[in-house]
Amino acid sequence: MAIYKEKNFAERRQTAMDAKKALLEKVKAKMPAADDPAAVARREERKAIAEARAQREAERLRLKKEKAEQDAREKAEREAAAEAAAKAEAEAKENAEKDMVSRLLADEAERKAKRDARYAARKARQR
Repeated sequence: MAIYKEKNFAERRQTAMDAKKALLEKVKAKMPAADDPAAVARREERKAIAEARAQREAERLRLKKEKAEQDAREKAEREAAAEAAAKAEAEAKENAEKDMVSRLLADEAERKAKRDARYAARKARQR
């Protein structure tokens, strides 16, 4: 019967390194070469996809910027229209106040004229 001999640390480490090397060689053997036509085609395809994605993103950003500019213009137009409406309303209110003041002055002048006519008629009766 054989006697079991335990491996020391150096032997275990060497076995692990050999296993890793074997695994790496196995993976490298499965990998295609850099100049492989299929690999070149995949790289070109990925490059084309990346370029198309970049173009779509640039277009999306351009459209977003245009929309923001259009929204800013529309907001400015709405504000200008609101300001013009407020100004027109203020002018109409001011004109209405002026008309009311002028009517009040006209009514007061009319009442004064009637009062003066009554006063003159009373003076004329007394003479």
